[in-house]
Amino acid sequence: MNKPSALGRIRIVLSHTTHPGNIGAAARAMKTMGLSRLFLVKPERFPHADAQAFAVGALDVLESAVICASMDEALAGTVLAVAATARHRDLAHEVVDCREACRRLIAEAAGGEVALVLGTERAGLTAHEVSRCQAIAMIPTSWEYSSLNLAQAVQVFAYELRISAVGEQVYSQHPAELATHDEAEGFYRQLEDTFYATGFLDPKEPKRLMQRMRRMFARARIEKKELNILRGFLSAIKSKVE
Repeated sequence: MNKPSALGRIRIVLSHTTHPGNIGAAARAMKTMGLSRLFLVKPERFPHADAQAFAVGALDVLESAVICASMDEALAGTVLAVAATARHRDLAHEVVDCREACRRLIAEAAGGEVALVLGTERAGLTAHEVSRCQAIAMIPTSWEYSSLNLAQAVQVFAYELRISAVGEQVYSQHPAELATHDEAEGFYRQLEDTFYATGFLDPKEPKRLMQRMRRMFARARIEKKELNILRGFLSAIKSKVE
């Protein structure tokens, strides 16, 4: 199985969700990253109009959600389950950050079903629920404030799962035509002449102004059209002072 198709073997398990809007927002977060398998363990209110409203274009994820009576039912048949939690626990499983957790989930999805498990908004996962998983994943949030909304946490994990599956996206660029050496030199001469004509630069004490200007434009990698705009602007300035 290739990595992109591994996304189809990942379950996002939400346990005892209290606000239906969070279910809808989580479904939306999943769909944006190519995930579609939502499992709900005893949701307090579902189906619900709020879930549909927050799902926006991800109603198909909601409609195919699997309602489970227990965590064991939601995890049946999986070869790896990772518990997402912000709480440090005694006698816990191995703890990894969300990126490493997602790498492992994608790798294990090649051999079977896997699950990412998130708990209720009020208290997160119980010790019993965590014990049903094989690892714990944490999002490296700020030490001062680590509270994430349920759907926000799903979005972070969904993004990392997608990156682990398909890699960093390479976007097509439309490079503009860069100015040539000759064109740039013509611009520098015109710039220097304008400095002199306006009295901005004293020809007796030029110091290192033009060196600094060359360095600045070298960093910019100026385009041909941009250079023409600047040269037109310089011509307009010079015509005013002549």
